[in-house]
Amino acid sequence: MHKHTNLLIKESSPYLLQHAHNPVDWHPWGEKALQKAKAENKLIIISVGYSACHWCHVMEHESFEDKEVAKLMNEHFVCIKVDREERPDIDKIYMTAVQLMTGSGGWPLNCFALPDARPVYGGTYFPKKSWIHILQSINDEFKNNPDKFSEYATNLTEGIKQSELIEINKSEESFKYSTVQKMVESWKKSWDNIEGGPSRAPKFPIPNNYEFLLQYSHLSNNEESRKHLGLTLDKMAMGGIYDHIGGGFARYSTDALWKIPHFEKMLYDNAQLVSLYSQAFSYTKNEDYKRIVTQTLVFVEKELTDKIGAFYSALDADTEGEEGKYYVWKKEELENILGEDYNWVKDYYNINSNGFWEHNNYILLKRESDNNFAEKKNWSVAELHKKVDEVNLKLLSQREKRVKPGLDDKTLTSWNALMLKAYAEAYQYIGNKKYLDAALKNAEFILKNQIVDNGKILHSYKNGKSSINGFLEDYCFTIEAFIKLYEVTFDEKWLHEAKKIADYTIKEFYEENSGMFYFTANSSEQLISRSFELSDNVIPSSNSSIAKGLFLLGKYFDDKDYQKKSEQMLKNILEQMPSYASGYSNWGILLLWNTKPFYEIAITGKSANDLRNELNKNYYPNLIYLGSEKESNLSLLENKFVDGKSRIYVCIDKSCKLPTNKVEEAKSQIIFK
Repeated sequence: MHKHTNLLIKESSPYLLQHAHNPVDWHPWGEKALQKAKAENKLIIISVGYSACHWCHVMEHESFEDKEVAKLMNEHFVCIKVDREERPDIDKIYMTAVQLMTGSGGWPLNCFALPDARPVYGGTYFPKKSWIHILQSINDEFKNNPDKFSEYATNLTEGIKQSELIEINKSEESFKYSTVQKMVESWKKSWDNIEGGPSRAPKFPIPNNYEFLLQYSHLSNNEESRKHLGLTLDKMAMGGIYDHIGGGFARYSTDALWKIPHFEKMLYDNAQLVSLYSQAFSYTKNEDYKRIVTQTLVFVEKELTDKIGAFYSALDADTEGEEGKYYVWKKEELENILGEDYNWVKDYYNINSNGFWEHNNYILLKRESDNNFAEKKNWSVAELHKKVDEVNLKLLSQREKRVKPGLDDKTLTSWNALMLKAYAEAYQYIGNKKYLDAALKNAEFILKNQIVDNGKILHSYKNGKSSINGFLEDYCFTIEAFIKLYEVTFDEKWLHEAKKIADYTIKEFYEENSGMFYFTANSSEQLISRSFELSDNVIPSSNSSIAKGLFLLGKYFDDKDYQKKSEQMLKNILEQMPSYASGYSNWGILLLWNTKPFYEIAITGKSANDLRNELNKNYYPNLIYLGSEKESNLSLLENKFVDGKSRIYVCIDKSCKLPTNKVEEAKSQIIFK
């Protein structure tokens, strides 16, 4: 029924399939497309995006669905579409190129490259008129001055390679807590202490930033960072970036108030925010944080979970071509649906100038805590929550009659591992057995489908088929998730699986000269540059994650090589950390582990799991749990099992205090000074 169909029709990626009926003769990334460019001596257009990207849709509609534009592209270029989520390795190379050329980047990413795939020009979103002009001028210039293009490509490719270089730090100097303090001192100058988060717009919720501040606040008892952290968590949870009706967070806020979201919902954001708010609930006992976790996991279960326990990738920002249409409300709609309840809901959800967006639409948001609102109404918080739940159910029922945002139903191992860890942490701190069941089901899915050949991981899963060699992010996040799963179950299977993956990662990704890990495996496709992912962003860098995983496995297995590698990686990054804390906050957590007391809590006997669950009611960042109801070969559990007795051993560097069977006594032995 379609007028046009291109080679993307054979792909499984929802993003690529969105473009399968463009008049543009799109090719998927691969040897065939690259060989075609060489054979015809044509420049390549490498266009990168993802299915939930609003401006990707805009450029598709304006340019890629236009016959005039498609004719130019097809005649003079070999056009390649890339799903950045399927191929983050390709995205990283051409994003770096565009950032070097223009000083900024984003999606859609459109990069022109020579037939040998070396980049020569690029940018992000281009309006149709600009895109046509660029197509014509780039093609003319390439025909008239091919040597100029080749020279520029050589210099730019060298720049990409240089940007990835990192020198090994051979200093024998030990880690210092003062480095952590310098990070925070420098960082706090850019804090927004009125609305939370950074003092700029747009605002991204970067969970590893706030997980670091949570740990730092606890370990240092620093009131200033604790206050900023609490403000940020509260403002994000009350803002329009959070879906108060259906649960879950949008990708970011376009303003400084956390008010107007970029409406796509990503699995990786919601996974990390579940972990963050679970930890924050444990630390503060703030019931609002527990509600956020509960609501978000209801959303994940309902909208992003496959029946086999795998998690989907994202929900689109757009519905029927309009951004946010599914989520916003007209005042009249709310009055009709809610009746008398509207009288208080309009204040609670700010159906006023605070919540007004555009085209007479309102974004539901809160500007005060539930405690304050309930007090003003002379209601108990429990009464308020009952009323809110009833209203949300009415609104959700009505909202589900609308056309839903598009679902990106591919499964990515790295993002699944983040969600697996989130479910395990929600169970750890909230105690709902349903969360542990979801974590275990997903872990079994990963074991059965995504892990092959003694530790090798595949990146993507769709329609019953696993594909694409895994990237470092798949390995490191799975290692961390399996370690967490061991901690909440004491099933050593998960610890040994994590070790197996770590050993494979060292063999395939480790670079001896720098002491860091490449993003791609030795056995993967070799692109024009092989990168290291070093700085933390909306997702922690894969190097900071593997460094943390090796630190933990080094403790569990008393493995000096793991520990040495982790220490060297942290040393390599140390110099950059004080001046850019928000970009190295996950590394900052590892630095806290190395500069504050780090405990090993060994629990043995038939009550091992119950005792751990009691201890889990407290927030302890700098420790690991290990335990068994019987004898174990783990070095930290050796000679600690006494038949018929349950015991807790509080240890540092394998040196243990006197064992106890009382949780309160064990807690008194855990001191962070």
